[in-house]
Amino acid sequence: MHRTHTEAAVDYAYLETLRRQHPAWRLLLADHAPLVISFLHERFIAPNIRSLPEQDIATQLDDTLYRLRETVGESAFPRSALDYLSDWAGDERGWLRKYYPANSDEPHYDLTPATERAIQWLSGLEEQAFVGAESRLKLVFDLLDQLVRGAESDPAARIRDLERRRAAIDQEIDEIRAGRMATMDDTQIRERFLQMAATARGLLSDFRQVEQNFRALDREVRERITTWEGSKADVLEDVLGERDAITDSDQGRSFRAFWDFLMSPSQQEAFVDKLDQALALEPISALEPDERLRRIHYDWLAAGEATQRTVARLSEQLRRYLDDKAWLEDKRIMTVIRGVEQHALAVRHQPPALSLSIDEPAPRVELAMERRLFTPPARPVVESDTLAVGEETVATDALFEQAYVDRQRLQANIRHALQTRDQISLAALLDTYPLEQGLAELITYVSLATDDADAAIDSDREQAVTWTDASGVPRRARLPLILFTR
Repeated sequence: MHRTHTEAAVDYAYLETLRRQHPAWRLLLADHAPLVISFLHERFIAPNIRSLPEQDIATQLDDTLYRLRETVGESAFPRSALDYLSDWAGDERGWLRKYYPANSDEPHYDLTPATERAIQWLSGLEEQAFVGAESRLKLVFDLLDQLVRGAESDPAARIRDLERRRAAIDQEIDEIRAGRMATMDDTQIRERFLQMAATARGLLSDFRQVEQNFRALDREVRERITTWEGSKADVLEDVLGERDAITDSDQGRSFRAFWDFLMSPSQQEAFVDKLDQALALEPISALEPDERLRRIHYDWLAAGEATQRTVARLSEQLRRYLDDKAWLEDKRIMTVIRGVEQHALAVRHQPPALSLSIDEPAPRVELAMERRLFTPPARPVVESDTLAVGEETVATDALFEQAYVDRQRLQANIRHALQTRDQISLAALLDTYPLEQGLAELITYVSLATDDADAAIDSDREQAVTWTDASGVPRRARLPLILFTR
């Protein structure tokens, strides 16, 4: 049951249905809710882990159950870890998602969006030692300002607003030049950092919700295709219409814009630089922030890739459906042809009398302009002269001065750079490993990206690469954006 943002979901019937059907509410009412919530929070939410294989999570749950039984008694949790995991991932609970990744025969477990929301709600029940009211109030004003400015369609009003902002910036510049520079105090810095960290971690739950929506659509498509009796055009129109409804929704457009922003190498580098500068500030370092926050953008990438793979599976399911349909239609055509041939063989000695004759199965249309003009054949002229014996000596040193680019060395550079990150652009890779053989080495990198199935080449975006040749002259080349991934 879905409600819009403006509806107040507090009526009795809706809440009663929610209490019986929603996994988050069932989790809060469960007898072993403290065990489930504490364990899932410790293994998934706290370390920002997307999914865990069954063997690993079962071992971790066994250790947790062993410690709890020593404290509360052996009879408190009598079942095995695998039994608990299967129960939590069942349809009656819906707290975990059990699935098989591609090219793996071991099941993996992931949190469902409902479980993550329940855990986050419980985490918010604690009395907070520091409530950032000022930063949130400023954020409200900033969002309202962006809303009003972005919706303004009067050019004169837009120009007046820009002039006011330019005047405020000029005044701030004059204040700084005069030695009066206003900076944030330690409280304001800590307040904004905590709000930023909470928002950054909250993005992972947004990814899970978008992936859940596409996964539900994929499951519905599989069910519909299995029971569909109509034409291919009808089912494709129905399914693609729902897929477009999700991708064109506010949530889908927001996810697509965020993914495009995240895939930009320049935006990633800017985010990392600003995050390092923020973590280096003394008021923030005194908070002892979680070091995993430095790699939060890699967690975003991993979560976003999981969502993209779900969309790819939906497209693959549609393609397989079309292939199966085409095969069935071809099989039906071949059956009809064989039937005609068998009937023809049965009556070949006694052909039926036909009262209809057809001159040709189809009319022939020959236009005058379709005829090619006559072209006289070209007669080659062959001149055979006696070859004179050459006496000049040619220097062959140039043949031994050709540059040889070691592809294995370049592949080793790519593998070494991907040991600490999930992807790297060609420009960033060359900052770490500058070109030693100029353009020939650059072309070899492009060739490696073309041959690598994990590499991505975006011809819609460009990147600039610079180097210094053997004579000391700086060179610059522009080429499509190339991303190496592991």
